Amino acid sequence: MTEQRGISTRSMLVAALALVIASVTAASLLVIRTRMQRQVLDDFSEDLARSVETFQNLESQRLAALQHENALLADEPRLKALMTTSDERTISDGAIDFWKVGDNDLFALASSDGRVVAANTRGTAATPELRADISAALGQPNQHYLLSGGRLFEYSVRPLYFGDQARGVLLGFVISGYAINMSFLEQINQSAAAEIAFLTGDHVVTTTLQRPLRQALDTQPRTYASGPATISLHGSRYLMASVDLSPDASAPLRLVVMKSFDRAEKSRHEINRLLVLVGLFALLAGIALMLAISGMVTGPLELLAKGVRAFGTGNSDASLPQGGTREVRELSVAFAAMRDEIQRTNRALIEAERLATIGRMASSVSHDLRHYLAAVYANAEFLASSRLSEEERADLFADIRMAVHGTTELIESLLIFSRTNGAARRSQELIAPLVERAMALVRSHPDAERVRLLTLCDNPARTAALVDSKQMERAIYNLILNACQAARANSTRPGTQQPAVTASIAASNASLTVTITDDGPGVSSIIRDSLFEPFVSAGKQNGTGLGLTLAQCVAEEHGGSVRLVSSRPGETVFALSFARGLIDADNSASESPEEVSR
Repeated sequence: MTEQRGISTRSMLVAALALVIASVTAASLLVIRTRMQRQVLDDFSEDLARSVETFQNLESQRLAALQHENALLADEPRLKALMTTSDERTISDGAIDFWKVGDNDLFALASSDGRVVAANTRGTAATPELRADISAALGQPNQHYLLSGGRLFEYSVRPLYFGDQARGVLLGFVISGYAINMSFLEQINQSAAAEIAFLTGDHVVTTTLQRPLRQALDTQPRTYASGPATISLHGSRYLMASVDLSPDASAPLRLVVMKSFDRAEKSRHEINRLLVLVGLFALLAGIALMLAISGMVTGPLELLAKGVRAFGTGNSDASLPQGGTREVRELSVAFAAMRDEIQRTNRALIEAERLATIGRMASSVSHDLRHYLAAVYANAEFLASSRLSEEERADLFADIRMAVHGTTELIESLLIFSRTNGAARRSQELIAPLVERAMALVRSHPDAERVRLLTLCDNPARTAALVDSKQMERAIYNLILNACQAARANSTRPGTQQPAVTASIAASNASLTVTITDDGPGVSSIIRDSLFEPFVSAGKQNGTGLGLTLAQCVAEEHGGSVRLVSSRPGETVFALSFARGLIDADNSASESPEEVSR
């Protein structure tokens, strides 16, 4: 073989690999950046929404608690008695006890005309400004936020009546509330680790932000979007969401929730750095690997692979690559030589298998043909003698007819076996009468002598199927004849009962099953694995070994199979099942089972 030279592809591999790894690394960085930004925005938006929801839940709970507490106080006789005094000093002193019981940040009592006569706050004393703001808030029954003196309260108002509310006299109002301070904001902050702020106009009322960030928020332009928006405070980026609380407050009020991007940006930078390092390592490792292995093959190798796949499917004319690198061309030449050698070997094996099959068939069939021809020849010579009586001549003629019948039967089996897998002539037939015809043929066979044959069928009219009647009858005939031959194997033993073979028919909507049962010694373990192969026979004096093979072929052509259900001394069961092939397989049936015995 001449040396085949080709262009080395190692340098091309290194360059291509470097380009691919660099491109993949850059694309990965871009994708990760985009995905992380989107994920961070989604997560932060969920966190901010959760913070707002937490605030609303806490606000609802606190407001409900205030309303319940005020309702209890409004029904308190001592408080009603206190308000009837109309003495501001007495009321102010008495209000302290009720304030301490409620333990609220704000507690106030107002007269029926809205004038605050008692006011108490936690931390600092109530100022005249606070009293005025409370008095003004009484005229806004739908509000529950009070902003006064830089402090923000959530409050509830309850009127006090002497008697019932419908017919009683209004004594005044009970006002109680909670301060919205740092402890309240920390409860909101626990759900999302976000920064919280309450703003009125351009002023921050209360917030969790540190002083520099609070000052930056004070100077931030007041533009609020309908959804989350990005803002910058003191060099840091935040995602901000806000809720307008002005309709429920005594002054313009807005809740602002913010979450910093600093930690997410730091994580993204660390991932980018790690990905770049991984990309560089992959590039160096890939270059080292490509330098250590043989060149890359693409187009020629694909053509070679197509040739290999085509040869695997039986197409030996597919073209093989003539170009490409040296290694690919050498591989192509080696495969072409191997393909030619395999074809020559296959042809030799097929020819040898054909000759072996012909030999096995000739060896199996020749014995039976010689037996039948010898019987015909010998009995014909006896018939030529003039010394025979008419009775003897009739016996000889019967023997000749039996031999001719056996020869015809053998040839017909071979013809049917050779025609299987061909086009079958099918028609709708009742299988029960077909089984009876097969039984009748078997009864006339010498191997069925003294064998009791039974046919069992619950409803013969329900056994219609679309079959080739000749093939199916031959298949059932072979199974019954085999069963008779097996059953007679035990009949020679003293004390044994009359051998019996039973054929039962079971029908379903889609299929039929003919079960053949005999009481013979069972199938020999020698041939169980090759039971349905042609020319396999054991334990018989006569036979070609085509009976079960023919039955299996016929069953497969009708969408079914023949199987050995069970085999043990005293009982062997074969089942032939096949598709009915009818659109409506159900027929009217009689209710009593039928048993035919002769």
